[in-house]
Amino acid sequence: MSKIKTFFEKFKKIKHIHIYIAVLIGIVVCLVYFCSFRPKKNTDKEVDNSTENYGTTVEYIGFLENKLSNVLSKVSGVGNVDVIITLENGFSYEYATDTETKTIVSGGTETTITTETVILVSNKPVIIKEINPTIKGVVVVADGAKDVNVRLNILTAVETVLEIDRNNITILT
Repeated sequence: MSKIKTFFEKFKKIKHIHIYIAVLIGIVVCLVYFCSFRPKKNTDKEVDNSTENYGTTVEYIGFLENKLSNVLSKVSGVGNVDVIITLENGFSYEYATDTETKTIVSGGTETTITTETVILVSNKPVIIKEINPTIKGVVVVADGAKDVNVRLNILTAVETVLEIDRNNITILT
């Protein structure tokens, strides 16, 4: 008991103790505040709905194939399903440009020269618009595709999700 009493005696002798306590409380409040706003980690096995920031076209195809497989596997009667997507082209980009027009008069003729230069920031071009690849065709292999109704449901789902023509979709069992 005497150790506790001596501790409080020393504690009372500290000058401006109220300032130290206020600073300590402030630090604790800041820690609690900043720790509560950490981004939540996605623990679900489902893929994020966004389709941006793919490093390669292969990653984009993988995303689409996985997403479509997940959706189709939930359709009644489909069973196991595999999806293969082929693309007509890769990603394309529209870059910010600076246009400069010069008019040259020489010997009575007027010549206009227009030059476009891509705007760079930190030696990287400024992208105005990213254009996703065009889907060329889809092959779906599903256990339940033997049933005509299931096949029609798969066809409608693929057509709707990927916004492509039915003629570019093949469904196999």
